[in-house]
Amino acid sequence: MSDDAMVTAAEVARLAGVGRAAVSNWRRRHDDFPRAASGTETSPVFKLADVEQWLRQQGKLRADPAGERMWQELDAVRGEAGMADLLAVVGAFLRLLAGDPRATALLQSPDAELAAGLRDAVAAAHPELAGLLLSELDASHAPLLRAVAELAEEKGAEATFAQLCARFVEAHARQVAVTPPELAGLMVDLVGPPRGVVFDPACGTASVLDVAADYSGVDAVGQEYEESLAKLATARLAFHDARAEVHVGDSLRADAFPDLQAQAVVCNPPFNTRNWGHDELISDPRWVYGLPPRGESELAWVQHCVSHVEPGGLAVVLMPPTAALRSPGRRIRAELLRHGALRAVMALPQRSAPPLAIGLHLWVLRRPPANGSAASGLLVVDTTGGQQVKATELGWETIRERVLNAWREFDEDPDAAEERPALSRVVPIIDLLDDEVDVTPARHLQRPGGDVSGLAETRRSFDTVLGQLAELLPVVERAAGGAEHHRMTSLNELARAGVVRIQRQLGRFEVGDESDHGQPVLTAKDVITGRDPTGRLVSGDESLRIELQPGDVAVPMVAARPAARVITAPGTLLGPHLQLIRSSGDVLDPWFLAGYLCSDTAARYWSSLSGTHRIDARSVEVPLLPLGDQRAYGAAFQRLHDFEQAITATTDLGRQLASVLRDGLAAGTVRPADGKDG
Repeated sequence: MSDDAMVTAAEVARLAGVGRAAVSNWRRRHDDFPRAASGTETSPVFKLADVEQWLRQQGKLRADPAGERMWQELDAVRGEAGMADLLAVVGAFLRLLAGDPRATALLQSPDAELAAGLRDAVAAAHPELAGLLLSELDASHAPLLRAVAELAEEKGAEATFAQLCARFVEAHARQVAVTPPELAGLMVDLVGPPRGVVFDPACGTASVLDVAADYSGVDAVGQEYEESLAKLATARLAFHDARAEVHVGDSLRADAFPDLQAQAVVCNPPFNTRNWGHDELISDPRWVYGLPPRGESELAWVQHCVSHVEPGGLAVVLMPPTAALRSPGRRIRAELLRHGALRAVMALPQRSAPPLAIGLHLWVLRRPPANGSAASGLLVVDTTGGQQVKATELGWETIRERVLNAWREFDEDPDAAEERPALSRVVPIIDLLDDEVDVTPARHLQRPGGDVSGLAETRRSFDTVLGQLAELLPVVERAAGGAEHHRMTSLNELARAGVVRIQRQLGRFEVGDESDHGQPVLTAKDVITGRDPTGRLVSGDESLRIELQPGDVAVPMVAARPAARVITAPGTLLGPHLQLIRSSGDVLDPWFLAGYLCSDTAARYWSSLSGTHRIDARSVEVPLLPLGDQRAYGAAFQRLHDFEQAITATTDLGRQLASVLRDGLAAGTVRPADGKDG
């Protein structure tokens, strides 16, 4: 494989599993980081071999460089062909390589014979793949094919193609919307276990059909508008034992399978398409439930899917949430409900699939049998339980469990399906057939706010914290003769004298949140808000790590108001944009220092910056007091710190208590006590 492959800074970041900012930081701080081979200062390009060697030496290599090198070679060779077209050629070659001895023989041939012989070998072994080979396939492609074979020998033919397909999707994320594997698996499980023909009329790169084809006895059939994506889908499905057939074309305008009656249909159609063929298809026989309005392309796809499933068969369609409530579509939704075609609507959390910013819906439809009875209810499921939560936070295991448990129970006996508050219930069809016909799950589920099971405990906690407030205030007395004046000295002078040590965290290292598993990092926001350390070290230079010790004082460099934190436990790192003041406990009391730094008296040393303060701890002057006096002041400052923490806790508990009571009153789970004010 060639060592001439080049990578951008973004691709270096991908190999290391970090953000681009980390790569920029490495370039500044490591003299041995590879020099840019080309590009500009702001958009450098590096030799992949040099970057790989450096990342290995630093222990930062995360992604597979062989796969990245292969991708770069594909990009260099493709010429006028699109990447998808060339990748389809690679897929056909890898499929041949996976189970045909002719591929091994071809690799021993000269370049010209390899290119010419590949066409004949693929046509003989896999005729459905013959159309994937480029007409201009010639000897110039032979080195690429040999490199592909070398990578496949290490990883396996199917795994190599899967990795290259994933890289293609990542590189074309804005142009190619795919169904994530977790969601594809859930969609197949809803119709499964699949059998016979599974049809996807908007199959893309076959993300969903690829999952269905893993089951024995499945024929994977698809249609895709983009020819290059259809080629990729064909190559991808060729690695399965299932019979596969993918046609190119517009499924709504030019249905390639007009007579198909599949055992199941799964589909992630394009959303919000106004030019879907409304005027040409006014009298189309697929519109059993009504002509879809021009702005309701999703309801055209729904009816297309139902028309291609056998009577009694299931169709699962990914839908935007607005399709459940938009006024122009209410008549079709009503007809789907009346005929028992729409069986379930399931709300997914954000980031389940593109577009990631919204929570999409799964519609489960069943084509009514000729003599079947009308359905009495619609299953609605909200996988989030009414919470603002993303798929990455909720977890796919939980999403699958909530969807499949509710569906299987409902599918077995709709009348016996259990209601799960805030999660799922069966809504009588008659209750849905109003002026709106809104089938949004959250509309028909009790919000979790009505739960008042913890009301008594919350109220006890509130009363306890409230009662402690007065006790936390320090006992003080008025200074005799007015304000006391003490001799002052700056922290910079104390640092010069070796009494204190001041460090500033100017390094840029990647800090994740509490879901990461690195060492805890105290952030500037933690200090300002008074919360526990929330950062976690993701990556960074060892030289940038400053471990905090009990008695240290951390001060933000920029803040809207003065803030300081006394460190009480070891094991936490000093985060970016913080400065550390460290002294021995027998010279400068940390609570005395932190209390003084937070006061208005010290604020005159902060420089103003657009409504915030730039804080340089070195310039601050502190009173020169005997250690005993410092500790007395420090104890008072510490009690004030504890008082402020208790105030915050009281406020949080008070808001929680008010929210629980408000929601409980609104939901009817509590009521005003007779003859009492509260």
